[in-house]
Amino acid sequence: MKPELLAEAPPVIKEFLGYVGTIRGKSPKTVEEYYLDLRTFFRYIKKNQGLIPPTTEFDEISISDVDLDLIKTITLTTVYEYMNYLTTERHNKAATRSRKVSSLRTFFKYLTNKTGKLAVNPVEELETPKLKQSLPKYLTLEQSLELLSKVEGATKERDYCMLILFLNCGMRLSELVSINLSDVNHGASSIRIVGKGNKERMVYLNDACIDAIDRYIAVRPKNALVDKNALFISKQNKRISPKTVQYIVKKYLAEIELGGPGFSVHKLRHTAATLMYQHGHVDIRVLKDILGHENLGTTEIYTHLSDEQMAKAAKANPLSQVKQRDAVKFSKADKKEPD
Repeated sequence: MKPELLAEAPPVIKEFLGYVGTIRGKSPKTVEEYYLDLRTFFRYIKKNQGLIPPTTEFDEISISDVDLDLIKTITLTTVYEYMNYLTTERHNKAATRSRKVSSLRTFFKYLTNKTGKLAVNPVEELETPKLKQSLPKYLTLEQSLELLSKVEGATKERDYCMLILFLNCGMRLSELVSINLSDVNHGASSIRIVGKGNKERMVYLNDACIDAIDRYIAVRPKNALVDKNALFISKQNKRISPKTVQYIVKKYLAEIELGGPGFSVHKLRHTAATLMYQHGHVDIRVLKDILGHENLGTTEIYTHLSDEQMAKAAKANPLSQVKQRDAVKFSKADKKEPD
């Protein structure tokens, strides 16, 4: 978390941020998101309760004086009014509001259950905004092969290796750029991944991954490196940045006419999960561990993809439009079916 943000946080929130960062093991980025959500909330509270001059701009409202006395004035009704403000004034989408609800729940649960500073949790009955269930975009097997075939140029071994790891291991962007040479275990054909909340997991490498890593390491720069242990090196001899990886992936996606909105580095993670589930018939619980999901429910989106495909297959049947004709009226002379 940025020091300047932490400096403006009141003691009660600093203590909470320390809890989620150290006890719960959340990443600095996640801790910062918690703070930003809480800052927006308490800015609203101070403005709504008339605790600031009316002419003060919302983004200029300081929350450094927020204390337990103010927090104890918050009710469930107050929070619902805040959610309405997020919708009507800030035009936050359901996903953003859902995250802010999660931040408030965690904060107030900490104050009641963990520290006992509050006797009653005002957001215990707070409902989460309903999210539209959308299936993630992913590349087909044919598109994945075409993408790999487009890799060329001076850094082709590096670029190919990054793409093959994305498509085979389903790792996140942050996970790929943080890989060190020491994380690769050739003897065990595995790689150590540091995921969200600094949680480690071991991902096993198939032949395609091992071959790509070996080919890249053979040409990987070795002199004048800023970070000698980084696996993926940029043209500036530094650890490759997330922004550079995003640029590289988008460049190759554009070459197979998938450079538009909706296709990105994260879609390669979806692709890996989809290919493993649908073509490799990987058990959903195994897939959860490979992807580093905390909850099985997050992984189950890929079972929905399979359901969608089955529905499309049923509609594609050439008999799918055939309907039974109206019953024909028989005369008394018509022969009856035998009993």
